[in-house]
Amino acid sequence: MKDRANPYLQGHAIDPVGIDGDQSVTELVDRCFFAYNAGRLRDACGLFTKKMLEEHVTIGLGVTGALTPAGLGRSCMLPLMRAAFVDWIVSTGANLYHDAHRSLGLMMHRGQPQVDDIELRKHDVVRIYDILFDYKVLLSTDEFFRRIIQEPEFQREMSTATFHDLCGRYLLERERALGLPEGTSLLSASHIERVPIYTSSPGDSSIGMNVAAQELRGNGLRLSITRDVNETAAIVREANRDGQTGIVILGGGSPKNFLLQTQPQIQEVLGLEDVGQDYFLQFTDARPDTGGLSGATPAEAVSWGKVDPDHLPDAVVCYLDTSVALPILTTYALARRAHRKPRKLLDRLEELHDQLKSEYLAHQPDDESAD
Repeated sequence: MKDRANPYLQGHAIDPVGIDGDQSVTELVDRCFFAYNAGRLRDACGLFTKKMLEEHVTIGLGVTGALTPAGLGRSCMLPLMRAAFVDWIVSTGANLYHDAHRSLGLMMHRGQPQVDDIELRKHDVVRIYDILFDYKVLLSTDEFFRRIIQEPEFQREMSTATFHDLCGRYLLERERALGLPEGTSLLSASHIERVPIYTSSPGDSSIGMNVAAQELRGNGLRLSITRDVNETAAIVREANRDGQTGIVILGGGSPKNFLLQTQPQIQEVLGLEDVGQDYFLQFTDARPDTGGLSGATPAEAVSWGKVDPDHLPDAVVCYLDTSVALPILTTYALARRAHRKPRKLLDRLEELHDQLKSEYLAHQPDDESAD
């Protein structure tokens, strides 16, 4: 029972049930995750399902670390996308590249981290901790991207979201040709579900490296990071007009800041009145005191205008390995909430960008307005 006289003793009593092997994942979280990072994971599940998955909340997902090689794209991110629990994504290029292997019928294998890397090199085996795959997987995937970006529709400047959408279309065609399930990878699934995927550092992956190689041969593709900045700001600006925004951050790094900087872009740079993100959920093993937490705990982010101070209680940082936390969060959410109506933001990027541009120019003094 709660102690009504003491404001510090209003939380539920820690009174767990005994685990007997019959509990579902949701029951395990609700009945056994009470304290430490188990408690924060329970808080994360509650925040995500009870508040962030309301119909009026637009959710961005940040993806950092080698998550898709471990299968977390297909096992977790794709189901979240298909349920419309994720509306837009910022990912490292490496996660998209390695996930594309699956759409091409190229496999990665479970292994052990205690292996001789010199011997692996002799046998043309590449290692990502305990994930092993043939070096030819890289060469085949490189060849695929080099070939498709020679097509006419790629010969122009575009945002990384538009670029990834085109890549997803070709990956979907390859899946069909190979008899694979449609939407096997993040890129092909995002093309189907119309979920924009951005890469905050497009040159920092094998996809970007192949784009750079083709530029040396006269290819006309140019990835516009400035377009990315304005499109993502436009998504958040539109979402806040009649609703709320939230972000789920897997890891940290550049994708995390790219998600969060949408509000400084709107308020500080464009000079438009707005508020920060309403909901903030992060899984990380970094620490703020060493600078490894990307310099932005939720409280710090308030000082930048990235997070709405009125919603600071609606922020959870869970210091836990994403490979453990994300499957639990995904299972919990899919068990507790029905699918939402898809926003299909990929089909509205031009409209949202132009709307932001018009609003920005309308608020500029005459001597600063564009011609």
